[in-house]
Amino acid sequence: MRVTDFQVGWAVVGNDGRRVGTVKHVGQNYILTSRSAFSADMYVPVSSIANVENQAIHLNVTQRDAGQMGWEQPPPYGFSVHSC
Repeated sequence: MRVTDFQVGWAVVGNDGRRVGTVKHVGQNYILTSRSAFSADMYVPVSSIANVENQAIHLNVTQRDAGQMGWEQPPPYGFSVHSC
């Protein structure tokens, strides 16, 4: 599956099975993931995606690790946001 096939509203899940958030926008190399109202959105790099199934994007890191990766900052280069 290509990144361009991802859809807004899909779940983003850590490799521990815990929900990280929901796809908000899809970029060329990142997915912008919305989290709870108390947490900042995250720019998850596609290199951190392990697999995709049943409209859920599974990461190769745990939910906790995803929250500590510094992904709250927009990528420094090569980022374009596409709404789905």
